[in-house]
Amino acid sequence: MSSSSPDDAQTPLTTAPYGSWKSPITADIVSGASKRLGGTAVDSRGRLVLLESRPNESGRGVLVLQGETPIDITPKDFAVRTLTQEYGGGAFQISSDDTLVFSNYKDQRLYKQHITDKGSSPKPITPDYGAPAVTYADGVFDSRFNRYVTVREDGRQDRSNPITTIVEVNLSGETLEEPKVLVSGNDFYAFPRLDPKCERLAWIEWSHPNMPWDKAELWVGYISESGNIDKRICVAGCDPKYVESPTEPKWSPRGELFFVTDRKNGFWNIHKWIESTNEVVSVYPLDGEFAKPLWVFGTNSYEIIECSEEKNIIACSYRQKGKSYLGIVDDSQGSCSLLDIPLTDFDSITLGNQCLYVEGASAVLPPSVARVTLDQHKMKALSSEIVWSSSPDVLKYEAFFSVPELIEFPTEVPGQNAYAYFYPPTNPFYNASMEEKPPLLVKSHGGPTAESRGSLNLNIQYWTSRGWAFVDVNYGGSTGYGREYRERLLRRWGIVDIDDCCGCAKYLVSSGKADVKRLCISGGSAGGYTTLAALAFRDVFKAGASLYGVADLKMLKEEGHKFESRYIDNLVGEEKDFYERSPINFVDKFSCPIVLFQGLEDKVVTPDQSRKIYKALKEKGLPVALVEYEGEQHGFRKAENIKYTLEQQMVFFARVVGGFKVADEITPLRIDNFDP
Repeated sequence: MSSSSPDDAQTPLTTAPYGSWKSPITADIVSGASKRLGGTAVDSRGRLVLLESRPNESGRGVLVLQGETPIDITPKDFAVRTLTQEYGGGAFQISSDDTLVFSNYKDQRLYKQHITDKGSSPKPITPDYGAPAVTYADGVFDSRFNRYVTVREDGRQDRSNPITTIVEVNLSGETLEEPKVLVSGNDFYAFPRLDPKCERLAWIEWSHPNMPWDKAELWVGYISESGNIDKRICVAGCDPKYVESPTEPKWSPRGELFFVTDRKNGFWNIHKWIESTNEVVSVYPLDGEFAKPLWVFGTNSYEIIECSEEKNIIACSYRQKGKSYLGIVDDSQGSCSLLDIPLTDFDSITLGNQCLYVEGASAVLPPSVARVTLDQHKMKALSSEIVWSSSPDVLKYEAFFSVPELIEFPTEVPGQNAYAYFYPPTNPFYNASMEEKPPLLVKSHGGPTAESRGSLNLNIQYWTSRGWAFVDVNYGGSTGYGREYRERLLRRWGIVDIDDCCGCAKYLVSSGKADVKRLCISGGSAGGYTTLAALAFRDVFKAGASLYGVADLKMLKEEGHKFESRYIDNLVGEEKDFYERSPINFVDKFSCPIVLFQGLEDKVVTPDQSRKIYKALKEKGLPVALVEYEGEQHGFRKAENIKYTLEQQMVFFARVVGGFKVADEITPLRIDNFDP
């Protein structure tokens, strides 16, 4: 089949039922083509180094030095990934002399490697404790004391409640030393950042029951001649006048401290610390989000590209009402000049030599890295080019891409709206009869403090190119819309998110964009909980798919890991709410088929959750199937499992909702209480 648009005069459209269309966007392409990006950096020569997670290598994390011919830095028997706070991030760092420090997935030890020496093999710089009970993340080099300053999570005494500190790892000498604790005493730490002279250390800390986006503190510690932190001062988060969640501290080359916080207007804006008076000033006030919630370490939403006594020029990205912007802020003018590049949805920014490396995507471009060359004033983009793509071959399918429509729809609360991205069925070779409305798959994102973005996702295009309508819902509680919108979910998880997902489906039905008899819902993790709860407590959807979803809130609370162990208290509330909002306690209320997918090494949502609900639904007599994957954790990384999950969801919905036959040759899994 050609992947170009058909000539209307020569290629008549085939009329076929929604859901039955043939598409070249196969599950193999979805699962195998998309590499994940785990961070970027530049070496001393300005060359881009990035971390690829490769599904075809079971999700192995590989550091790659970009150039005319990309070079793998990471040897075959290593994988770059940290399990700190379970979600990881900030797994590597490069020094000014091209020393690389990274976390190795298998043993979670830190290793040192020189990327310019072709024969350089990684050498461990942290002790071997016999098991990966100690993890490290989000480190920086301290040239003054030849050490690596990093966040450590130490579970040697208690795996379920590890001790988090900021430690130093000695980079000199051949003997392995126990890392020395520099900052301790609170529940969590992130973003240790040294000033240019290595005399001051900034960091973020927070404590139970808060998550870092609820309430956090930014501290600065002064480093003594012995390398210890003898004096410290709270920069943000300690003033009772403000409830704020500072994040992403960064020192300018002149030694000024910048950071992002949501004081006053409730949106994450860039601020600067005036050290002489211990004041905080806003650099560019805007009802937009210049940062993301701290789910993973090492995010980098802005870069200081020029600084002087008169002004600072800052490259940044922000989100406003469902859209992303890339801009250059001049703090002396209080202005922001927007940059026009092919990407329209932005993540981290890395400063290169006379350029920016911008991670992002668009409605037709998969996750990519663009090199943006700036003019001499550093305020405009002279040129931009894509230098890395997660799926470089997907543009040949562009004619099949469904471009999302940002929709705003009313919620259960009068005057309150929620948001979503709607993707209509799109295939240049097919249409459906005028009388038929398409089946709709509603996606409830994870987190639940996360945000769906309207950028190219081959997983979504797999559905829409086969004749499904798809909607990605940013229910109340999602980030990207400010603190007030984010806090709609506090003590109301299992109410607001369900109402908004159901409300979005009904809104699309009333708009004539979906078939009321073929509404399905799918979600992973917290989105899996919303899926199960919507199926148990509402009568809107006809079938559902839960990927490592929460069925029992009390079990999640009791068995969850430290980072999220109190999160659920704020989201749910009283003890009775834990019971009343857990789908597992109300299996009698389920009335439609469900398929469940679960990794057997998942420590966030343990396999018992999926098994418990599977057993209950099977005993109730409802059509149900459970798929368990060896070696998978929270979220699937192996290409074969990503493929199987996607294909089986589609075939499951086709069989139990009915009305069409999937065009692909797929052997369906067995459905209990459905198949003979």
